[in-house]
Amino acid sequence: MNNILTLHASICKTLANPRRLEIIAALRDDEFTATQLTQKVGVSKANLSQHMSILIQKGVVLSRREGLNVFYKLSDERITKACDLMREVLIKNLEQNSNILKDIKNSSKY
Repeated sequence: MNNILTLHASICKTLANPRRLEIIAALRDDEFTATQLTQKVGVSKANLSQHMSILIQKGVVLSRREGLNVFYKLSDERITKACDLMREVLIKNLEQNSNILKDIKNSSKY
């Protein structure tokens, strides 16, 4: 059981980077070349390469070479579902915190 938790934590650590989440979002419905991804995400090729190396190593993204181009795509569509679910949890938490803040402001006498 400990091994699966370690692997789970490793994937979560991989996804715990805003730029990588942006790359995953860009790859949501299609595959792209490195050049296309640099344009979509707005990073240098070197920076993209670093992130893609990690995403590929952790099994989040797959790559394939076609001529001079390397194409990238998500390894599993459930990755975007997991990201969507976490975003929903985040939004719910933000809404709850916003309501708490409103209650505090409304009950406080300045």
